[in-house]
Amino acid sequence: MVCRLSLRRLFWMACTLGLCITLAGVASAGDLRVCASESEAPFSMQDASGFENRVAQAVADAMGRKLVTVWAPKPAIYLVRDYLDKNQCDVVMGLDTGDERVLTTKPYYRTGYVIVTRKDRQITATTWNDPQFRKLHTIAVRFNSPGEQILKQTGKYENTAIYLSSLVNFRSPRNQYLQIPADRLVQEVIEGRADAAIAFAPEVARYVKASHVPLSMALLTDPLVLPDGTEEILQFDQSMGVRKNDPELKAALDEAIDKATQQLLESLRAEGIPLLPTSS
Repeated sequence: MVCRLSLRRLFWMACTLGLCITLAGVASAGDLRVCASESEAPFSMQDASGFENRVAQAVADAMGRKLVTVWAPKPAIYLVRDYLDKNQCDVVMGLDTGDERVLTTKPYYRTGYVIVTRKDRQITATTWNDPQFRKLHTIAVRFNSPGEQILKQTGKYENTAIYLSSLVNFRSPRNQYLQIPADRLVQEVIEGRADAAIAFAPEVARYVKASHVPLSMALLTDPLVLPDGTEEILQFDQSMGVRKNDPELKAALDEAIDKATQQLLESLRAEGIPLLPTSS
């Protein structure tokens, strides 16, 4: 009799647990799980003040879903491989439209690379071919970026390489991802150690806007010409990415982007990001 009661109790407990799991699954079905890097300011920040945090919240609200941010200690370049592809989350923000690793949504904004200078320098160049740009000496850029390629194309990289290494305390990038913080680029311009900085506008817009020293931020208009003669544009549509086997979520995000477009643009403008018309 004791054994029967125990078995009956175990069966009841198992059924109850199964019911709880089912109910938990139903509850989580209303979540929008978005990957975010803990080390990618000003895109994502753990106090939710990153502009991509705000964009994700607006889109989740438009979908009627609860935003769940899945924080990653790794830089954002690893989010698709180590988090989205492994089902740790369902959405990655701020990918180039058409990124072949994922299904990308319709673009929710377009911007490009900018040149940041002190206003008192009166630098008006909006192209790296401008003679005024050619006269600049020290230019701060992030590693492995179009900015670095521009320095190489204009013969400025060799004289700048040691300076750039100093911005990461001469650490070696061998076998590790190493990057110059975006706010450091702007601070170098503010303090006069760099004549200019070249960066993707969303990386630096917040810091330019907050600077106590008046700064100029101009979109670069000319494409980057690579050594083989091909052109690489410096302006990009930005989308959200989902797994390739999740077209339903992509469609839902597209609908939410349409619904929240005005709110998204207002948030991006408040960040200080210069916006261009999307290409699609």
